[in-house]
Amino acid sequence: MNRKIKRTLDAGVAIPACPLALNRRRKLDERRQRAIFRYYNAAGAGGLAVGVHTTQFAIREPKHGLFKPVLQIAAEEMDHADEKREDKLIRVGGICGQTKQAVAEAELLNELGYHTGLLNLGAMRGKTDKEILAHCKAVAKTMPLFGFFLQPAVGGLELPFSFWRRFAEIENVVAIKIAAFNRYQTIDVIRAVAESGRKDIALYTGNDDNIIVDLITPHKFKVNGRKVTRRFAGGLLGHWAVWTKKAADWLSAAHTALRAPGPTAEQLGFPPGTDPEEFEFASKCIGFATDDILPQAIAVTDCNAVFFDAANNFKGCIPGLHEVLRRQGLLEGLWCLDPKETLSPGQKKEIDRVYRAYPQLNDDAFVAKHRDKWLNG
Repeated sequence: MNRKIKRTLDAGVAIPACPLALNRRRKLDERRQRAIFRYYNAAGAGGLAVGVHTTQFAIREPKHGLFKPVLQIAAEEMDHADEKREDKLIRVGGICGQTKQAVAEAELLNELGYHTGLLNLGAMRGKTDKEILAHCKAVAKTMPLFGFFLQPAVGGLELPFSFWRRFAEIENVVAIKIAAFNRYQTIDVIRAVAESGRKDIALYTGNDDNIIVDLITPHKFKVNGRKVTRRFAGGLLGHWAVWTKKAADWLSAAHTALRAPGPTAEQLGFPPGTDPEEFEFASKCIGFATDDILPQAIAVTDCNAVFFDAANNFKGCIPGLHEVLRRQGLLEGLWCLDPKETLSPGQKKEIDRVYRAYPQLNDDAFVAKHRDKWLNG
């Protein structure tokens, strides 16, 4: 990976998992697809993830034939955006299927100028950890890997600590997205990376149920008698496909809060000789509460539960995101490639509720100001 791109990835950016824009005939709406990519760039995203779950896995099916066209459109829009950016957008492409398909998709991503492949292991269900690791290594020979712990509810695999510990040894792994929606499994992956000794693997939260808390939490472990701290650098999230400007703002706020000096040990009432890490952590906790970061974390999770349709085991997660983009005028409708994929009963009313409850989280005014330019540019 290009060193400058890797530095940006390691520093941490907001990467929306991009949706698919369709017209009422369920065909690609190129005009609106480009507008969505332009919105993410203008909103402060540091990269785009295309061909992933939010883009709909079915784009790969021959009857749709949309995998390469959508990746190509995204690449073109990122080319245009990069002409005016100092830090170039990180280009993440989704990779699916068993080894032959996954390697072919990685080769296509290379051809189109993508930097890394987000490796979905759902097709390896039933394989041993050894077989899955061999699959990962084969793809890693083609392009840098963005590892991916995807929760089973949307097609992922539950993989143990031992797998992630060995995965972290693959030289061409540059990042891991953790979207387990599970604290135990999230800690497993982070501890595996910590114990591997790899400092060059960037951690990205995909835990849409815990976004802000992930971004501010230090994960501390003892490795060979030494304290090791790992943090999430940024996020690669379906949730960040909507209200993206506010998402980028929150990531920036989290980074700023983590850098800001807090009260001294004496001010916090710690006795002389206290381990500096202890009062530093207490200081940060006070700052997060004072700055209202933790209460906002609950608000974000409440919104996500509605957009992702957690009440119905995530059945309406993609249409839920489409509904927000439709309200903003970026999408014409909620259409998915699968006609059966629609909002769940009551989901629309729940979206109404979180719009009313958390007006500070939407970026509707920003979108309204620039939407026509994105649609007609």
